[in-house]
Amino acid sequence: MPRSHRHRSNAGGDDSFERLLAGWKRTEVRRGTEWIVQPVSGAQATKAYICPGCGRTVEPGVAHLVTWRADGVLGPDADLAARRHWHTHCWRIA
Repeated sequence: MPRSHRHRSNAGGDDSFERLLAGWKRTEVRRGTEWIVQPVSGAQATKAYICPGCGRTVEPGVAHLVTWRADGVLGPDADLAARRHWHTHCWRIA
């Protein structure tokens, strides 16, 4: 039987290859506050957002970071709803 040269899909997992390349979310502490940081690949970035670091637009197709508080007093749902999209450089220097 001839071999198939087609790529097999990731039938068992929910994460795309792009998501795996971008990395997994992590926890960081900034100025005494704990944050969840989720990388977003350029392929995943489909909307424009305003970066809170510089006030400029994070354009669609630009890899960036999504951050939200990990220890907010209003609970995890409120923290997630208040997430922000940052340019990677802006987050690093914030």
